Amino acid sequence: MIVGDLKPIEEIVSLIPDFKKILVVGCGSCVTVCLSGGDKEARELVRELSHTGYYKNDPPAFSHSTIERQCERDFLTSYLEIPKGTEAILSLGCGAGVQTMANAFEPLPVIPALNTTFLGASEEPGVWQEQCRGCGDCVLAFTGGICPVTKCAKSIFNGPCGGSREGRCEIYADVPCAWSLIYHRLKKQNNLKFMTEYRAPRDWRPGGGLGPRERRRTGINGSPEHSAPYPVKRDALEVGT
Repeated sequence: MIVGDLKPIEEIVSLIPDFKKILVVGCGSCVTVCLSGGDKEARELVRELSHTGYYKNDPPAFSHSTIERQCERDFLTSYLEIPKGTEAILSLGCGAGVQTMANAFEPLPVIPALNTTFLGASEEPGVWQEQCRGCGDCVLAFTGGICPVTKCAKSIFNGPCGGSREGRCEIYADVPCAWSLIYHRLKKQNNLKFMTEYRAPRDWRPGGGLGPRERRRTGINGSPEHSAPYPVKRDALEVGT
């Protein structure tokens, strides 16, 4: 899931003093799970931002709403009601949600209240760790389910660097070496053959090397061969030519 953190209150306040009426919108998906952007957090943010001490003049008038997914335009246009007179939206969604709302309700300003941090999972109550970079070419089948792009500080793709010592990263001594973890996991699986197989240099273009990515439906009635290998719109490549 996408993990996000609430921006410092002072930063949020600095973004909104020119507006008199603001709608705070929570998101009911990823950021609800990581306890940073759901309905409860939207109510708490409204309460906090309403304190007069943050402002030279009267604080804006706040209302709040929560929608299941800010990143789906259909949800927004069908179910999110914008109160009359609203001058700006303060989003408790990820960066994708902020941009989707900005496009859907243009020219109404949509202001992020969260910093989008990473794609992660909950390791223990209240703790989330980064697991995936969305690189577009998953290799977890060959690395024992441990991502070298995310877990390695250098994102090394074809085996460990020469600096790790005793299973620890040379850059961050308190971080396990990703390739040490991969080796021991593959050993337990009796799959160390994957460590000796040659792999061609990684093609990073599916990971965003050609600019913003686009995914077309695949699978049922839309197998992968019907999608371009580097899903960027053709007209985007021809700009300026």
